[in-house]
Amino acid sequence: MTIDNASAEEVTAATQGEKVAVSYPAAGVAQLTISRPERRNALNIEVKELVARAVEQLSADPSIRVIVITGAGGAFVAGTDVAEMQSLTPVEHTLKVTDRMFTVLRNCPKPLIAAVEGYALGGGCELALSCDVVIASEKARFGQPEILLGVIPGAGGTQRLLRAVGRYQAMRLLLTGKHVYAAEALAMGLISEIAPEGKALEQAIEMAQHVASMPQLAVSAIKEVIRAGADVPLDTALLLERKAFQILFDSHDQKEGMKAFLEKRPPEYLGR
Repeated sequence: MTIDNASAEEVTAATQGEKVAVSYPAAGVAQLTISRPERRNALNIEVKELVARAVEQLSADPSIRVIVITGAGGAFVAGTDVAEMQSLTPVEHTLKVTDRMFTVLRNCPKPLIAAVEGYALGGGCELALSCDVVIASEKARFGQPEILLGVIPGAGGTQRLLRAVGRYQAMRLLLTGKHVYAAEALAMGLISEIAPEGKALEQAIEMAQHVASMPQLAVSAIKEVIRAGADVPLDTALLLERKAFQILFDSHDQKEGMKAFLEKRPPEYLGR
């Protein structure tokens, strides 16, 4: 059975206990766990393909509203598997589409929340940067140490980091290969929240449940407008925002949300 043709339940059964496991910790929430404990969950081509397929499957499942990505064994993702990468040629990078996972994450229409314990370095940091929210435990460590291997980040680590923390912090991390702990990462805008040690996943699932309870048309519009507006002129981005705002006034959830607010009762959103 391939993940491409499997149902969400079959994906869980096929991957549970293997290198990529999908589970469902709460209504509307999927959890994707990367597990290569012998390599601190380092990404090889096989794992990246499994993640890409799982995210594609979950993106197409209307019952899933938020996806949480984490790593097993006290680490998020310690990097890309250097042993595999060392001998790759430029042509092999192209033929194997070694950045496919990051493309799938970038195009995922549903909110992605990274729950980070331990190391998020190199490809692991790029994986976190591909998510919409990053929740990290107090001792989590982030960095792009590719320069120490004679290369540079190749899956968004320069461009996403630049947009997240600004030129001067990005250059400091990229040129030195140094790591930063969660407190400094939060101060520079690299992560969203800090959780107590060992509680990043729990905190991420709590947030995912909250987001899953929100009106989904508005959730989708927020992600779409932020993604589309990040790299266009401000006037264009404001126009995109205004059009999305206006369109939502034709939805049931807009009418229900405002009516419930005025009636001082909890809203009942239907996603339409």
